[in-house]
Amino acid sequence: MADPKGFLTTAKQLAERRPVDVRLRDWNEVYVERSLLPIITKQAGRCMDCGIPFCHNGCPLGNLIPEWNDLAYRDDWTGAIERLHATNNFPEFTGRLCPAPCESACVLGINQDAVTIKNVEVTIIDKAWDRGGVAAQAPERLSGKTVAVVGSGPAGLAVAQQLTRAGHTVVVYERADRIGGLLRYGIPEFKMEKRHINRRIEQMRAEGTRFRTGVHVGEDITGQQLRERFDAVVVAAGATTARDLPVPGRELGGIHQAMEYLPLANKVQEGDFVEAPISAKGKHVIVIGGGDTGADCLGTALRQGAASVTQLEIMPRPGDERPGHQPWPTMPMTYKVTSAHEEGGERVYAVNTTHFTGDEDGNVAELHLVEVEFKDGRFEPVPGTERAIPAQLVTLAMGFTGTDVTNGLVEQLGVELDARGNVARDDRFATNADGVYVCGDAGRGQSLIVWAIAEGRSAAAAVDRYLGGKTALPAPIRPTDRPLVV
Repeated sequence: MADPKGFLTTAKQLAERRPVDVRLRDWNEVYVERSLLPIITKQAGRCMDCGIPFCHNGCPLGNLIPEWNDLAYRDDWTGAIERLHATNNFPEFTGRLCPAPCESACVLGINQDAVTIKNVEVTIIDKAWDRGGVAAQAPERLSGKTVAVVGSGPAGLAVAQQLTRAGHTVVVYERADRIGGLLRYGIPEFKMEKRHINRRIEQMRAEGTRFRTGVHVGEDITGQQLRERFDAVVVAAGATTARDLPVPGRELGGIHQAMEYLPLANKVQEGDFVEAPISAKGKHVIVIGGGDTGADCLGTALRQGAASVTQLEIMPRPGDERPGHQPWPTMPMTYKVTSAHEEGGERVYAVNTTHFTGDEDGNVAELHLVEVEFKDGRFEPVPGTERAIPAQLVTLAMGFTGTDVTNGLVEQLGVELDARGNVARDDRFATNADGVYVCGDAGRGQSLIVWAIAEGRSAAAAVDRYLGGKTALPAPIRPTDRPLVV
């Protein structure tokens, strides 16, 4: 145990965020660099080293949280990164982007502030990079087997790295111009700078993983060709089919899906554009959707110089405390203030968009909404609450309905879909087509980064067993596992 009295004597402290007026002038990460270093050992010491560590249950990766908390507390950063990498290929991603179901499951969180697990995690990996403690792990010998991975998001990268280290020759196909999937073009720079992806890609290249960008599998190369060229194929495409808003006026100019809007801002940071082709500069912006993608649109619009930003959510405002029907250790739905929400904008709850009206040029000018109540299993409009608000740019951030590999690739690979429209798989991530596996959002549906990495690691173990008859790779989850969320 780190500090037997740590949870009694040490108050919770989080990483320090840069002042709002400073961070809105750039696209750098919002946290003060290395602000955790003076406090992190004591924060790690708050871990109780529970007899039954429910944080393990909350984390799909099975992260050895009490172990690396103890090592961080004792200043053994070499041991800490070894324990962290034992279960997580990319802790710098999860330490920045995961909503931390492990913290919701922390035993200390029953009646106190939970341990700041994410902050300890990201400090461990950042220290390891700074000290040269993250090295390529090339296999000692090659198996002679080849694997194609379709998609380079967290699931695809995890399965590729695991299989490469097992000695297989792995080629990752990505239709975008850069590797990273939604990590690259869906996550704004201020949440995770893309240098973190770049150095992982270089590590993976040094290990032997091969990357092919600008290749749209299903068009530039067919699923049948992949099956002929490779001993196994892993579909790890993201769930990028966005939910639309079929209301009058949707066809007006200036109304875009979030994933049409966000990648362009990231491409500016990559140097592809001087200014984003879709920009919020000087405009009244409406973000429809109250989740993390909506918050990403909010922070992006503010940095682009929007005149105003309003975020709409059809659900009522969540409470500040854990609801009674979402008891510990489940991950509760509570009111959350992200870094983007600190920076400005207005949040409006329990409203529904009825239609849009445009200007004489065919561009959106106003969004019309009505307040709603949830009755008898549906949202009902509240009479007399209709109103219009200015809208010159609207982003739709209402979630995703599934993967888009159904556009030709499913038929080419000969795989089946499940009732939800995802690629069907068995308990070993195998599809009905021999040698074809699926992991991440393509098989699971829209989910968290930590689940994507867990699925990638588990699918890698299944593929390794298929290719060689046995495996020593870890498999933290099964496809039927579900998060502790009510």
